[in-house]
Amino acid sequence: MTAKLDFPSDEWIEKYKDALNNNPRYEDAAKTWEGDFIFLINADGESVKEDVRFYLDLWHGKCRSAKMAGPDDTAEFTYAGPLKNWKLLFEGKIDPIKGIMARKFKLDGDMGKVMRYTKAAMELVATTREIPTKYPDE
Repeated sequence: MTAKLDFPSDEWIEKYKDALNNNPRYEDAAKTWEGDFIFLINADGESVKEDVRFYLDLWHGKCRSAKMAGPDDTAEFTYAGPLKNWKLLFEGKIDPIKGIMARKFKLDGDMGKVMRYTKAAMELVATTREIPTKYPDE
């Protein structure tokens, strides 16, 4: 059995980057996408003591770089939500776009641009299921 990787962590992010770069469905859906993201797991005071952020540079269907993000790192988009919603998102129980509309997640950045790439967003999420994940509350 494959060991679960802590979410988020350098190891988890590296696996995610590799999985995205080997996903032909993501590559096709995002072939004209240009933009980077900070993904933010909001502190809940329990299992997530302080905000945790990771960064992805997404360019024409590939992930050019991925890393844990510090407080000074910026990106064109920030997608933020509590850990419980991230888990539901990764399990396929929350849609990444509908999750914004339902206020389960908050998006900072051009919503119109993101709406043109809903299929790519779905593939970004689907790809997380390839990574054996251990969450901070487990």
